[in-house]
Amino acid sequence: MDIIRVMIIDKEVFYRVGVRQALSQQPDFKILDCDPAQDPLEVIEVEFPDVVLIGSRFAAHNGLELGRRIARHYPNTKVVVLGPDPDDEELFEVIKTAAAACLSRNTNTEELVSTIRRVYHGEYPINNSLITRPNVAQRILKQFQEISAMGKNIVAPLTHRESQILKYIAEGNTNKQIALFLGISEQTIKSHVSAILRKLNANDRAHAVALAMRNGWISVELKPVEIYRQ
Repeated sequence: MDIIRVMIIDKEVFYRVGVRQALSQQPDFKILDCDPAQDPLEVIEVEFPDVVLIGSRFAAHNGLELGRRIARHYPNTKVVVLGPDPDDEELFEVIKTAAAACLSRNTNTEELVSTIRRVYHGEYPINNSLITRPNVAQRILKQFQEISAMGKNIVAPLTHRESQILKYIAEGNTNKQIALFLGISEQTIKSHVSAILRKLNANDRAHAVALAMRNGWISVELKPVEIYRQ
């Protein structure tokens, strides 16, 4: 059984204690706390958590900036943002941090546990929110298409298979799902993803998608979503 190392970062002591207590019942979880007096990045450097839960009050943006720094320096550590229910602008900012999920601080234990496990296995539940937030989806795609050069040269062009896999990644699919779609092993998909990141000099999957869309190697079409006017 894989042990998922989960770190809780939140300034409110009672909230951290409550989340720790709720998650400690899971046999496959190892809960790591982070004292507010400590530098979270220094703790992550030592503990190497698989998933980090970050409490965020969107108005302050402190949690979001921390999420960006984690994604930049520790791409193997996935971030789940816990905050108030975000409006479109706040959700857009959360997605820009490369967070894997965004949940309400009041979410129930069952949903939190399920989300942590999904994120650990490579899923990005935050993508599900784009189905009901067409305005956010359009902004994300526009940003991908208009993104400026990120200061890194591309080493080699992508093969047809790599472009195909990257398109599936852009659509929010996990390695396991892509393997099923293409009829090849999950390990082969992982090898392709590693090659893609190396070729594009990308920090992570989201960075690779942004670079590929900017250069026109892949395109992602949104499924039509009806917008209801109030």
